[in-house]
Amino acid sequence: MGHEKLRCYRNLVEVAARLAQVIKSWPRGYGYLVDQIQRAIASAVLNLAEGNGKSSPKERKRFFQISLGSIAEVSAALDLCRAFNIVTPIEDASLKSLLMQSYNGIRMLP
Repeated sequence: MGHEKLRCYRNLVEVAARLAQVIKSWPRGYGYLVDQIQRAIASAVLNLAEGNGKSSPKERKRFFQISLGSIAEVSAALDLCRAFNIVTPIEDASLKSLLMQSYNGIRMLP
């Protein structure tokens, strides 16, 4: 599939995998945040893939914009995680770097 060749897609899948590992170590009581992050990263990945499969430039752009919004949501959720001290600065920086690469990559897609 064409979306699998996109670096921004592969980066988002990597973020999803890393988040799955990081979340395992979180203390109880943050289930609402886990659910929100998982939905947001899934939305980012799935809308990027769906948009890449559209032939209409207008439709492609719409799905890419949804993906960008979901990336911003994941980033904001990571800000909360840092505020709650449930992710380390290193985890946060690494995940945000991949998110930013994906964000910039999507913005450059036709």
